[in-house]
Parts: sequence; C-alpha cells; structure tokens
Amino acid sequence: MPRPKSPPRPMSSKCAYVTLLTKPSYLAGVLVLDHCLRAVHSRYPLVVMITSSLPEEARLVLRKRSIRTREVKALDPPLHHTLASHDSRFADTWTKLRGFELVEYKRIVLLDCDMIVLKNMDELMAMDLPHDHIAAAHVCACNPRGIEHYPIDWRPDNCAHTTLSHPTSLPPLPTHTSPRPHTQLNSGTVVLNPSKPLAASIVHHLYTSPRVAEWKFPDQDMLSEYFKGKWRPISWYYNALRSLYNSHPTMWSEREIRCLHYIFADKPWQSRRTPRGMEKGFDVMDKWWWERFDALGESIARADPTGWKFLLSTVDNSL
Repeated sequence: MPRPKSPPRPMSSKCAYVTLLTKPSYLAGVLVLDHCLRAVHSRYPLVVMITSSLPEEARLVLRKRSIRTREVKALDPPLHHTLASHDSRFADTWTKLRGFELVEYKRIVLLDCDMIVLKNMDELMAMDLPHDHIAAAHVCACNPRGIEHYPIDWRPDNCAHTTLSHPTSLPPLPTHTSPRPHTQLNSGTVVLNPSKPLAASIVHHLYTSPRVAEWKFPDQDMLSEYFKGKWRPISWYYNALRSLYNSHPTMWSEREIRCLHYIFADKPWQSRRTPRGMEKGFDVMDKWWWERFDALGESIARADPTGWKFLLSTVDNSL
C-alpha cells in the first residue's frame, strides 16, 4: 500500500486533529500534544472533546491557550463490561467514539493525549479513504510485559509488526489466513471521516453487541470489530508505540517517527524521574516529553500563572 501523499496545500479548513479529555490528570498530555502540533507547523488545529466531568479550572487553561474544545456526552455501553484494575484508565475511552459525530469536519485524525508529535503528519488529512472506512496502525501483539489478561494469541509470532524488516516497510494487509492480531488496530491514531449515520450505527453496535463484555480494550476492540475489512493499515511511525523500541528493533527508527505513543498505565508526567526497572529506552522517551512540557511551561507560567499552578498540581515535577 502506498504511503499517504502530502497535499500541496490544505485539503480543507474543515479538518482537525481531535483528542479526548475527561479529567485533569491528563491535562498536561493534551497541552503538550497541542504544543507539538504547533511546533511541527501543522496546518490543522487540535480540537479537544471534553465531558461534563472536566472541571472549570482545566477548561480555563485550555481557553487561555486558545485550544478549541467540543463538549460531548460521555459514552458508556449499558451491557456489563469490566476492566482489570490496572486498566481503569480505559473506562472513559468509549467516549473517543464521539469523534465520528464531529460532522463540522470533513476529516479528523483522532489522537490519544499520551502522545507527542515529532514530525508533521498532515498528509493523513489528504490520504485516500472511503467515507465508511478508517485508517490506523496495527496493534503490537508481543505483550512484552507479560500482562496476564491480554489475549492468549498476543505473542511475537502473531504480531503484524514482526513481518516488517525495515523502518519504511509497508504494513501487511490482513487476509483470511492472517493471524487474528493482524486484523486488530491500535486506536492511538485513527483517521476517519465524521458522519451522522456512521456515528449512529457505531453507537447502536456498542449498545447491542453481545461481545462488548469480552473486549479488553474498549474503543480499540470496538473499532477493530466494527470496521473489520474496512480499516486501512498505516505505517507504525504514525502511532509509534514506545514498546516497539524493544519488541521490534529492526523496524524502529527515531528518524521516521511522526507520533510517539506512551502506552501502558505509567505516563511520563506521573514522574519526572523514570522508575527503576523501566524498559530500555523509556527514560530517553520520557525525557522527550518533559523537554516539551518545560518549553510549554515557560509560556504558560508567564501568560497564565493561575493556570500554571493548577497544571503543576496534575504532574509530578520533582527531581
């Protein structure tokens, strides 16, 4: 599959990067994500979907940074669904599916807020994508931390990334003979075309599918199932899971990374000091996040001292 080509000019003013913020503990992630998009001179804004659970102090920080927000209703399936205790952070991620309702935009790139953008990736706004399809990178099915409740077929020989021998190798297209993980996406970066009928159909599926109770990764499993046969793999570097550094060293290249994803429960803003025993390379990647936070912080501290104080209360800035 050819790479998305960069357009000679903006496809439309009605395109946006979109993320979700439901609580102050992820505010720093959102602000750094916005800072990164500006730093790489993206043509498109970051729009933050917020829910009623987000306090006014956090909203005010966003407003003073001139970050667009869109109030959405929290989405939660009525059928029984439970998460492992250390995956409780996924409880709000169903609401990411509200991105399909943002019909004021022709194209959005949905991003998790535990990411940093290292290179401009506006070409995703112009890639060829049927109206009822999405594009995303594959999951990494290696399960390097040996998390017990992860799917039993998540092992290196079943991982789509294992088939890649070079940083610019094209992602494999799923076939009927592919291992199941080849048909699964990671929802950190999702390219989509908002549509009211599509959004309604997705919500209906969420509320009626008997498989909801089985899903380990809420929105991610939902998207993999709903768009089976209708999602296009994009290169790993649009959603560079930090674990790929160790799990797939022949594929990893810092030069190629567009967007780095801080997967797992431990986020860089939870401690400026990388915990002992952390995987190789994670300390360097955490440093990348803190460098951007510090650059952003200088601006916020000058322009919005109250907001800066609130922001500092949401991170562990101690050395």
